[in-house]
Amino acid sequence: MEERNFASQERKTDENMTEQLTQPKPATPPRKASPTRLKILQVAASLFADRGFSGVGVNEIGEATGLGRGALYYHISSKEDLLYDITTAYMSDLIADGKAILDSEVDPIIRTQKLSRALMMTISEHLSEMTVCFREIHALTAERRRAVLSLHSDYQAIWSQSLSDGLAKGQFRPIPSTVLKGLLGMYFYSFLWLDPRGPQNAADIGDAFAEVVLRAVRV
Repeated sequence: MEERNFASQERKTDENMTEQLTQPKPATPPRKASPTRLKILQVAASLFADRGFSGVGVNEIGEATGLGRGALYYHISSKEDLLYDITTAYMSDLIADGKAILDSEVDPIIRTQKLSRALMMTISEHLSEMTVCFREIHALTAERRRAVLSLHSDYQAIWSQSLSDGLAKGQFRPIPSTVLKGLLGMYFYSFLWLDPRGPQNAADIGDAFAEVVLRAVRV
């Protein structure tokens, strides 16, 4: 997702990873999902990923969940409401996990490895949601689209902070923010080929990707 407002605004040169990033306006967090709503989101994500947002009707979602149209509308207000929650819930979890890793791990190398594993585990567990987010974000209203992009910027800022900490400790070298975007793209676009039942599990891929990141930033 390389839209112009996807990136944080830099105040210093793009050549230095220690650039100060202005923080985007926080996105509205998705509502806390009940077990029934969680089931609806999972079913809708699978349908949207397979057939596209415009190719799935509310009746089909109701039938697939076993709720029917009337009961379904008790839990959702619109099909776009579902799309928004699908595209934001996993990102909100990523941000929460990333902040917890920032707070709990001070070693820059181990922190990078933990961030890498956590990201790949989330991608592996939410392949349908990832597919929907990257392919169907255009179906959201402009305000909600900005909110999704803001979450992605917030998550990138976690990695930027972690790498900046490593730079301050003399363990990492500065890299341009465009390189960081490319490194994170390596993770996010794995939804196109990742097979949770494949020979390598998400944790192993996360470890391999962490080595790619560390080779790019280590002094």
